[in-house]
Amino acid sequence: MSKRAVILFNLGGPDKPAAIQPFLFNLFNDPAIIDLPDILRWPLAKFISARRAPVAKGIYGHMGGKSPLLDMTIAQAQALEKKLTSGSDTKVFVCMRYWHPLSAEVAQKVKEFDPDEIVLLPLYPQFSTTTTGSSINDWNNAVRAIGLDKPTYAICCYPTGRGWIAAAAACLNEELTNAGSENIRVLFSAHGLPQKIIDKGDPYQWQVEQTAAAIAQAAGLNENAWAICYQSRVGRLQWIGPSLDDEIRRAAQDNIAVCILPVAFVSEHSETLVELDIEYRDMAANQGVPAFYRAPTVGLAAEFIAGLAELAENAFAGKGVIGPAGKPTCPPEKIGCPCAGEQGRY
Repeated sequence: MSKRAVILFNLGGPDKPAAIQPFLFNLFNDPAIIDLPDILRWPLAKFISARRAPVAKGIYGHMGGKSPLLDMTIAQAQALEKKLTSGSDTKVFVCMRYWHPLSAEVAQKVKEFDPDEIVLLPLYPQFSTTTTGSSINDWNNAVRAIGLDKPTYAICCYPTGRGWIAAAAACLNEELTNAGSENIRVLFSAHGLPQKIIDKGDPYQWQVEQTAAAIAQAAGLNENAWAICYQSRVGRLQWIGPSLDDEIRRAAQDNIAVCILPVAFVSEHSETLVELDIEYRDMAANQGVPAFYRAPTVGLAAEFIAGLAELAENAFAGKGVIGPAGKPTCPPEKIGCPCAGEQGRY
């Protein structure tokens, strides 16, 4: 029986208040986030993390002083492993980018497991150099350092993957049912990125648009009943838009309720439980939005887990390295995304 390993990538989050500043430092010290030489980026990351830590402690205070992301990702890994165990010895490992378990420690556990093949599976439906790209680069550095040399296949993205879209549409429709027959606008909200990253060829915004259109179709939404927007802007750079702030103000002007569905997050964490559920809810009330609803992330939805299993099985079979249907997901000009090129091994 062959032995297979699946590595689930996610952002990570602090597991206690004392971990908040180190987590932030790891985030801002990533060259995919701040593109500066090490000698400049390191002190800047120290400065930013120290400055942002008090605010972040208040945010995580709403969640008991830690992020729930690791617990949910472990639960997703366990559910996925149950789907993948038929006919093979498959183990699913959780690997976080900015807090434990980090690539170095996970790579060592994978080496001890000694699989015949490895699949890298991000919990980011859309590819970005700042998320999936950064995680894969960090993983590659970790496995080279310990001599873990196994056939490895990377799933770069699944912005319109069947399981992901079905699960997200179901979450949205359930919340819309709860909202009743109100006049309501669906806001598909994704984490923002600086415009300069998109201008370099990063496919993230293009893929978010594909995700939103697919969910809208699956949920049976009219074309004028939804909009795409972006949250979590920081700093003075120009960011992609429109912002969620702008869309909430527009809803207030139009005197229409809103229902927000996260389309770049598959698990609840600070940007859904605090930023959306508290901060933007308060903003909507202050702006005079008639009603505010928020659909949950897909989490452990059966369709989503089944979709991840299909992606992994296709990758092991050599059919899904460049996209969920074995075809490029991105157009050729999206040079930042591996799926715009040829199939390959990492």
